[in-house]
Amino acid sequence: MKKALFLLVLSLVSWVSVAQKFGYIDSDYITSKMPEYKKAQEDMEKYSEKWVQDIQTKSTELEKMRQQLQQEEILLTPEMKRERQKAVEDKENDLKELNNKVFGLNGTIFQKKKELMKPIMDDIIRACDKVARQKQLMFLFDKASDLSMIYTDPRHDYTDYVLEAMGISAKESKTKEPVATPQKGAAIQPKNKN
Repeated sequence: MKKALFLLVLSLVSWVSVAQKFGYIDSDYITSKMPEYKKAQEDMEKYSEKWVQDIQTKSTELEKMRQQLQQEEILLTPEMKRERQKAVEDKENDLKELNNKVFGLNGTIFQKKKELMKPIMDDIIRACDKVARQKQLMFLFDKASDLSMIYTDPRHDYTDYVLEAMGISAKESKTKEPVATPQKGAAIQPKNKN
């Protein structure tokens, strides 16, 4: 009885694992075909460039304050020297705080990028959901994400379906893996299946 139950469970598990379909997409390729992604990138560059210039200006001002303090140090009384050093330290702390506020983990740049990319990523996710339902996929991976995909079989690539679901044309063919073409007159050798 236990042996029969074990065999039943084993066959059920193997049947379920065989029935699961999976696929992958290349989100980098998809976004490269989206004009709104390119516009969002340009907007992001302009936005971050403004902050970079602002921080560089403040950094230059800080450097001038340091140089001025260094040049006038011997002429200052101890009280004046402490005041100037305090002003330099305050400016330095303000600059560090601004840099962290803008470029930090949840800084202004991160929030802006999230704001600009959210509608684009939502479109991709909706299209992936649609394709996964149409193709009856259990899993759909992103080849461009941090997930390591050592090998990808082009038969399981659903990138073009996702583009189609988004209404984007993938006119030029994407080259995933170089294909070796035999030269004229060369004999084609069968692959060794060991």
